[in-house]
Amino acid sequence: MFAAITSLGLQGIEPFAVRAEVSVSRAMPAFDIVGLPDTAVRESRERVRSVFQNGGFPFPEGRIIVNLAPADIKKNGSLYDLPIFVGLLAAQGLIPDTQAAFLGELSLSGAVQRVNGVLPMLLGARALGIHKAYIPYDNAAEASVVEGLEIYAVQHVSQLADALIGKSSLPIAGSIPHHAPVSCPQPDFSEVKGQQVAKRALEIAAAGGHNILMIGAPGTGKSMLAKRIPSILPEMTDREAIETTKIYSACGMLEPGAPLIRTRPFRAPHHTISPAGLCGGGSIPQPGEISLAHNGVLFLDELPEFNRSAMEALRQPLEDGVLTLARAQGRLTYPSRFMLAAAMNPCPCGYFGHPTRACTCSDNQVSRYLGKVSGPLLDRIDLHVEVLPVNYEQLSSHQQEESSAVIKARVDAARHIQAKRFAGHPVSCNAEIPPALLRESCPLSSGAEKLMRLVFEKLGLSGRSYDRILKVARTIADLDGSDEIQLSHLSEAVQYRSLDRKYWHH
Repeated sequence: MFAAITSLGLQGIEPFAVRAEVSVSRAMPAFDIVGLPDTAVRESRERVRSVFQNGGFPFPEGRIIVNLAPADIKKNGSLYDLPIFVGLLAAQGLIPDTQAAFLGELSLSGAVQRVNGVLPMLLGARALGIHKAYIPYDNAAEASVVEGLEIYAVQHVSQLADALIGKSSLPIAGSIPHHAPVSCPQPDFSEVKGQQVAKRALEIAAAGGHNILMIGAPGTGKSMLAKRIPSILPEMTDREAIETTKIYSACGMLEPGAPLIRTRPFRAPHHTISPAGLCGGGSIPQPGEISLAHNGVLFLDELPEFNRSAMEALRQPLEDGVLTLARAQGRLTYPSRFMLAAAMNPCPCGYFGHPTRACTCSDNQVSRYLGKVSGPLLDRIDLHVEVLPVNYEQLSSHQQEESSAVIKARVDAARHIQAKRFAGHPVSCNAEIPPALLRESCPLSSGAEKLMRLVFEKLGLSGRSYDRILKVARTIADLDGSDEIQLSHLSEAVQYRSLDRKYWHH
């Protein structure tokens, strides 16, 4: 007796087809699973056997071999319980052959449990030409966003068996009501007193998707400002929401009942995080904080305290928008297009360059501390801004500060200009302008052209720094509603690249 059932698997967040081949032969009773199964997959034998016993289904007698093909790719997780169970029914002729895909973990009583990665796997199933899928009922919300595929939600194997023989029907995933996730109110910029320079820099960063570094003494509000960045970022497009939700689905971090993540991620890992925690990996490769921040913000507080190798791991994804990991089983690629916001003190004691408090660090200590942030990483950060202490008058002022909604309206207007400019190109904001489009997208006025030449020669800029100054100037011009980059726009952009001269070349 033989049956083959379609299922799916994930390598990173990339789906692949899995064929669960079930063979039952007359021999000494045994139940083996082959095809590079991990421990969770091997344990399927006991879960499936218990479902047959508790559900009143006849368990096949003899030697059972389940092969999960392709046999050279490691299978992990509990999602193969359901296809193995259906394969054993089909091998005995209890249900007709089916071309559908099956995903789901089984409880000992036969209830079909939620599994991770359903959204990317269903999107992969559609691309592979599969037209029908059976998934756990609790995964119905995320499955409801996949179009062009018949997706049925299963609560118990008895319901599934009845549906497969035409005795009853199952609900379609898209017809099941789901709740909208409860959204907590975001911190607002109106709560931040003073800091107009830093707020302006963050507005520019949000408007163009630029990376930003804030340097200042302890207590000046760097973290407070960073936590308010999501409140001024534009809404996610449907494409961005699906990309982000795929990552969170694969990690099992998707809120139950939520179809799509609509709020841009804000990830703030602690500085003790390892390079693997930041980039992803592990024996069962999982996306790291860099990928979890895709289409959102990655905030690194106390930047020099991060492990040097973890910091340097940021360089490739900052440049390419993807993160590639080489592992024994192959290369994994995770999307990693995020806005980096970093904050740091200027020295170990925190008061180097402070207007009123004396720094207690030696020159060597300051140099060593600042030297933890490498030149190549610094070069990839578009805006460097000094966050100065707020004085008493600013803190005690009753004047209403500008709200996030007002700032976001300007950011949205600038992003709308960029969307029209880059229509037909795989570019969503100014920070992503490729070299081929740079000259066309960033026309300079004659005054700005002269300043750019002077700045390039005087500051000894790298080619990357030149490009990034142009991109920031382009964003400032967009906020100003100007087609051409004027002298004032470029002057402001240059100021945001001069802070490293104060601290790193003191």
